[in-house]
Amino acid sequence: MTVADPPARSRPRRSARGWAGFGFTAPFLAVFALVFLAPIAYSIYLSLFQDRLIGGTTFVGIANYRQAIADPQFWDGLGRVALFLAVQVPVMLGIALLVALALDSGRLYGRDFFRITVFLPYAVPAVVATLMWGFMYGTRFGLVADLNHAFGVTLPDPLSPHLILASIGNIVTWEFIGYNMLIFYSALRVIPHSLYEAAAIDGAGQWRIVAAVKLPAIRGAVVIATIFSIIGSFQLFNEPSILRPLVPDSVTTSYTPNLYTYSLAFSGQQEDYAATVAIIMGVLTMIVAYAFQLRGMRKEA
Repeated sequence: MTVADPPARSRPRRSARGWAGFGFTAPFLAVFALVFLAPIAYSIYLSLFQDRLIGGTTFVGIANYRQAIADPQFWDGLGRVALFLAVQVPVMLGIALLVALALDSGRLYGRDFFRITVFLPYAVPAVVATLMWGFMYGTRFGLVADLNHAFGVTLPDPLSPHLILASIGNIVTWEFIGYNMLIFYSALRVIPHSLYEAAAIDGAGQWRIVAAVKLPAIRGAVVIATIFSIIGSFQLFNEPSILRPLVPDSVTTSYTPNLYTYSLAFSGQQEDYAATVAIIMGVLTMIVAYAFQLRGMRKEA
């Protein structure tokens, strides 16, 4: 006596399931292609042409990239941004980390009020923050001028050419300490308390707990905050562009690469060359951020 085979169950074909998944992701892919991929592709397209007085728009290949590599204004702005990145980012992240550790320690009175106070500058628009600090920096009409008159001294001009970069760094630090503090504080709050108890049983003090438990546990958050700060430094634009009308001698049109790109496109009518500078800056930002990410992940491993 033979046993009849059970009827085969109908299974949905993989192709149907694949198309269903694509249908769910299609809206995101369409928006992503429209607002991200298309502008990049168009910028690359523009960077391969030049608008000449004779001949109109002409295909020049990589001539614009050769011009940018030999452009001293571009390199001056890039060097200024690199110095800003090397000094301002460690200072800002160091202060934000100290504030986060103080909040997490549980020994700070008025912790909630202090946390909101530190985070509040991040809620202030960059335009308002820069105008506010620009007014305070003024030696004829601002806080520095009032201090000079009140005490009969002559303080250094924060808006002078040799101090303007430090003044911009102070504005950016004031704006983003609270943002980075929140990243670090959120990472600290999810550390299991059992680790603190084990360290205390082993006789570790507060500083030892910070060095051996807290900092290693939030290394991923530190890497993320650093990558965001690196990208933000290369994108430095708002603060110098807003301060430029106040001090045109200190902030030139090529003070940062982004400001240089803006000036080329909207004042110099050189959209093709501006697209070239923007593409180069995008590639440099990606390389530096990715290199730091690899280094941070390697240390974490």
